[in-house]
Amino acid sequence: MHPKNPFAKNYDFDFLVQHSRDLKEFVFVNEYGNHTITFGDKQAVKALNRALLKAHYGLDHWDIPEHNLCPPIPGRLDYLLHVAELIPKTKLSLLDIGTGANLIYPILATCHFNWQCTASEVDLDALKNAQEIIDSNKVLQKIALRRQRFKSSILEHIIQPGDNFDVVVCNPPFFKNRTDAEQQNQRKVRNLQLEGGERLNFGGLANELWYKGGEEAFIKKMARESLLFKDQVHWFSSLVSQKENLKNIKRAINKTDPAEVKVIEMEQGNKKSRFVAWTYRK
Repeated sequence: MHPKNPFAKNYDFDFLVQHSRDLKEFVFVNEYGNHTITFGDKQAVKALNRALLKAHYGLDHWDIPEHNLCPPIPGRLDYLLHVAELIPKTKLSLLDIGTGANLIYPILATCHFNWQCTASEVDLDALKNAQEIIDSNKVLQKIALRRQRFKSSILEHIIQPGDNFDVVVCNPPFFKNRTDAEQQNQRKVRNLQLEGGERLNFGGLANELWYKGGEEAFIKKMARESLLFKDQVHWFSSLVSQKENLKNIKRAINKTDPAEVKVIEMEQGNKKSRFVAWTYRK
């Protein structure tokens, strides 16, 4: 985990419960005598997220609908901490592609860094929930939401003439279709030794989880569209869930003749992840 990540240490559950009482029902003492929660339980993770956002950033309200993706906050913040190192500025302008109902990147970018944030989303219900989060928290009032009206577009129709962003971040849909998502979830459930393997244990709707061709096809399209906005965005970036996709993704990005391409490796506990970033500025 990034050395500046405040969530690198074990959670202080007593402290968190003081700020959000609904977390208490999910906390238990494990076989090693440590307080913890079942991280495969979406409701427990949602309660943990709510407590973290309240305790560390003062959010009065954060919630997501039952079936939407529930993000792990430490890993999301890690992405932004590494992104911050790409540009030698203290206050950045960020565009989040596909912010979802959880709005997590703009929330963390606003509260942890005081960045100016814009977020796009194709799903109306997710956009409505994200707006409710903004409306319920004074500290988030400067976040701007934009609806992507064209499902076949990523950056087009979102970045407008006159816009300038320091960085674009994205957590792309990583499965190729519903069957792929369900098979991956079954493996995940077995690895975590969870009950109820028919459900996605961190939630997620179709547009959040799968895209024709998976994350590789999504990021390739994002790279092609990035050429249209190379003078308006300093760094484009996207998480890459599957390392084996990197080769083809980098090849597609390099076809657009960027000035620089970087792959940033990240680790959260036993989980390894990465994001790819590219710029057209010399």
